Amino acid sequence: MTALDDSQVRRFVEDGFLRLDQVFPREIAQQGREVLWRDLGCDPNDPATWTKPVIRLGGYAQEPFRRAVNMPLLHAAFDQLVGEGNWKPGQGLGTFPVRFPSTEDPGDAGWHADASFAGEDGSWRLNVTSKGRALLMLFLFSDVGEDDAPTRIRVGSHLDVPRVLEPAGEQGMSFLELAAHLGPTEARPLAFATGAAGTVYLCHPFLIHAAQPHRGRTPRFLAQPPLYPARPYQLHRDDGRYSPVEQAIRLGLELAR
Repeated sequence: MTALDDSQVRRFVEDGFLRLDQVFPREIAQQGREVLWRDLGCDPNDPATWTKPVIRLGGYAQEPFRRAVNMPLLHAAFDQLVGEGNWKPGQGLGTFPVRFPSTEDPGDAGWHADASFAGEDGSWRLNVTSKGRALLMLFLFSDVGEDDAPTRIRVGSHLDVPRVLEPAGEQGMSFLELAAHLGPTEARPLAFATGAAGTVYLCHPFLIHAAQPHRGRTPRFLAQPPLYPARPYQLHRDDGRYSPVEQAIRLGLELAR
């Protein structure tokens, strides 16, 4: 099964992400929200109980979440972007930062790339081969419009990150160290992770993104799990058969020119 055409793969390499619509049915999204509402301690019908701008929930492996992450379309896309046999099937979805309409600063809206492995000093880190993460993914479990705190994306910013990480070698940089070197990404165009429930964004692990306050009316439900690698990425292959993720890293390092 082929999920992506050549133009989509090319956009992934150049832009750092792809939006896939109707990946999982709205019924699965509804079932997932029902599970999450039970854990939130809020009344879905009473906005007066929505007292925080964001509540983080995590560790969801119930059936609707397992089904969402294991749709055949996604597995085929993983094969194309990461490489057959190079990723591990998901057992569920990770953290859900549920965002509520609020005038408060959520306190977590800084630009960043997600860290992927723990360093010896206990810090969460990234390195130039994206140790520990094959993809960043965004699963929309509610309809997300421009006012509903869609994740902000700096288009093409994943190409700026490899040059920052490469001098740090295998140990890489901490999440905070990398965040201090994102100046070159500020000129990148902005995109917003909007879409209907059932939409999935497949993102390069180095894509720079950020949360934002919720200015809409309906809570936003989104999961942001990693896709875990079964094999490490390689930036120097004798056969030259690089996955699109590897191609993008090499492009950022100007190895592909």
